[in-house]
Amino acid sequence: MNIDRIVLAFAGTMILGSLALSQLHSVNWLWLTAFVGANLLQASVTSFCPLAIVLKKLGMKSGCAFS
Repeated sequence: MNIDRIVLAFAGTMILGSLALSQLHSVNWLWLTAFVGANLLQASVTSFCPLAIVLKKLGMKSGCAFS
């Protein structure tokens, strides 16, 4: 698994988790959904992703998007 797939899987997990928590606990969990979406949008424009940087330092192999 490369960095690109890990970033997408992590973002998807965070979005689905925050949607579930917004239904079970508080609607304020939707702010996490908005944050993850905004981070994905800015990463698509700038190619800067903090998670990708951390994963690269941990030795994960690069993909096409975050090399």
